Amino acid sequence: MTIFSVQSTILTRASVAILSSNGLKRFSFASSFSSNALYSSPLPKSKKRRFPIVSAVDIGGVTIARNDVVRDDDPTNNVPDSIFSKLGMQLHRRDKHPLGILKNAIYDYFDSNYAKQFEKFEDLSPIVTTKQNFDDVLVPADHVSRSLNDTYYVDSQTVLRCHTSAHQAELLREGHRRFLVTGDVYRRDSIDSTHYPVFHQMEGFCVFSPEDWNESGKDSTLYAAEDLKKCLEGLARHLFGGVEMRWVDTYFPFTEPSFELEIYFKEDWLEVLGCGVTEQRILKQSGLENNVAWAFGLGLERLAMVLFDIPDIRLFWSDDERFTSQFKKGELGVKFKPFSKYPPCYKDISFWISESFTENNFCEVVRGIAGDLVEEVKLIDSFTNKKGMTSHCYRIVFRSMERSLTDEEVNDLQSKVRDEVQRKLNVELR
Repeated sequence: MTIFSVQSTILTRASVAILSSNGLKRFSFASSFSSNALYSSPLPKSKKRRFPIVSAVDIGGVTIARNDVVRDDDPTNNVPDSIFSKLGMQLHRRDKHPLGILKNAIYDYFDSNYAKQFEKFEDLSPIVTTKQNFDDVLVPADHVSRSLNDTYYVDSQTVLRCHTSAHQAELLREGHRRFLVTGDVYRRDSIDSTHYPVFHQMEGFCVFSPEDWNESGKDSTLYAAEDLKKCLEGLARHLFGGVEMRWVDTYFPFTEPSFELEIYFKEDWLEVLGCGVTEQRILKQSGLENNVAWAFGLGLERLAMVLFDIPDIRLFWSDDERFTSQFKKGELGVKFKPFSKYPPCYKDISFWISESFTENNFCEVVRGIAGDLVEEVKLIDSFTNKKGMTSHCYRIVFRSMERSLTDEEVNDLQSKVRDEVQRKLNVELR
């Protein structure tokens, strides 16, 4: 099988018709985890925006307008301008960026050990249907990941993909049997040095036919599991050297058995990736009921932070030359040299929460105002009074990676956070 990079193969396919009723007229969609989303109340749309409004982005040669993704008049839409502005940036396709360097190192491993066997897809649209993102990879109808609290919804049937597995089913139906899918994924999350609402994943998938395991004399599941572990142990050695490894049994809805690979690195056990033998239901719905397959998924940021000694996930989005100039194409594991450590600014906020309050919604408000100037949001106190009212106190850490913040601008950010939290989250400030 020839290895190639697909330039928006799925993105330009005709699936616009099925979404026209939702008002999406420009999209073609790629598929991997139904439409039975658990809706928590979305945040009210803010008319005041700290971020410049990007009118359109380009993904694989297709222009996507802001109004197609950020819907001020749609109560099911929870995509802010700050997230829309990240669409199309594709850090994983920049050869001199740590994520691009790591992606290419993984490509090198598969090219060297599985010559012309794995196809590469890295320019597929991150806008997918709920069926692709959830149903096709067997995510239960009541799973928390389907909620507006965890996932960015364009509308009730369309999301920003939560994982690169969203393309799995469509690629299988199109006849692809061994492939790597790399792309940006989106999840509403907490705020700290290792979490960001946009990050990058790589998925690997490999299908076997009865001839493969019959020749080995092994059970099909055992054959696939052994092949998977051999492949990924080789990948770990390729990236980290001769490290000690261990396999941990775990659970994923789309594989059985399922495993996590951990390596002993810098005097600690580090989870590298999750993987397993693909559930037969996934193969059967793609017409492959007589086959067996394995799949793995890894987070590029997680590994790059370790390999390059990058202390804060926000740095991956920096255009500061003091950061970008430290990395060169093909040089894996160059250690990042901090160019400065600007002082943090601490601000606390306390309020009585409502039943609908979630920490992800709170973090979304803070990010929407402070952007990458917020380093961490942490719950430092919580109590319930005699009337049954619960109070939360959060500490917000403001810190720029490129300059010192002034008291005036931090106070202004904090004031805006207080106003927006009270307006959007139905809480009572203390």
